[in-house]
Amino acid sequence: MPRIPLFSPDAMTDDQRRVYENIISGPRKTLVGPLRAALHNPELADRWQRLGELLRFRTSLSARTSELAIVVTARRWNSQVEWYIHSQAARKAGISDAALEAIQEARSPQLDSPSETAIYEFSRQLLEFGCVSDEIYAEVQRDLGITGIVELTALIGYYTMVSMTLNAHQVPLPDAAEPPLQPIAGQNCGETKHAQALPCLTSLAPAHLPSLAATGRTET
Repeated sequence: MPRIPLFSPDAMTDDQRRVYENIISGPRKTLVGPLRAALHNPELADRWQRLGELLRFRTSLSARTSELAIVVTARRWNSQVEWYIHSQAARKAGISDAALEAIQEARSPQLDSPSETAIYEFSRQLLEFGCVSDEIYAEVQRDLGITGIVELTALIGYYTMVSMTLNAHQVPLPDAAEPPLQPIAGQNCGETKHAQALPCLTSLAPAHLPSLAATGRTET
């Protein structure tokens, strides 16, 4: 159950309906995910949907690059809705089922090229540590250019905001789907002071990069 009301079109104010019409007439075609919560402030929802449309559909990044970074973000934050939607988009963009399953299970994925592997590792490091090693940064910049690496960083930040919104307000999965993400065995969050146990963030496995030194935890 969502923690806040989520609007149906017949219950929207004029300002909310205007934003809703802008959303469904754009490349998304439907109202899903965090924008359902953001509609409580129509101006926020409108600016949000414009930024999201730009970052997802109108950058120099390929759909494959964007969706790879998004599913890494979704797994890090355990965002069920984000994973549900974007794992399908990633598959459509050409990311293999085996690679998606590895990311879903926090294992190091076998991707189709060294550049994709570097993008995975860039995303993983930024989400895990809040920064990226010089080697990984240089590798991704060589592949994407300055504009591309700026866009990639913004995309990861945007979908972190998306994940937090979905998780905080418990926006439900579409189509009554079952949660696709499960806790990772051996990743212990430690004790919590909350009466309700909260899931920990998922620590993804470093990429296998023979020419680059990946940082972070190692696989066992």
